[in-house]
Amino acid sequence: DFFYDETDSAKKLQAHGVLALEMEANQLYSIAARKGRRALAIMTISDHVFTHEAMDSEARERTLNDMVEVALHAAING
Repeated sequence: DFFYDETDSAKKLQAHGVLALEMEANQLYSIAARKGRRALAIMTISDHVFTHEAMDSEARERTLNDMVEVALHAAING
């Protein structure tokens, strides 16, 4: 897991070209690997930890809806 207040770590990652940080799906993939299962995570990037840009609530809702549509399409169509 990566916590946003780890400024030195974030700067090191940024220097290596890291574009996004994610904290939750790590456990999903770890558990799936231990159990021999497949896992998938679909994410929307809403806040930029390096530039501090952030989506407003309307944009968050719109992109969440888009993400749900992608997930449903993937689930239905394999």
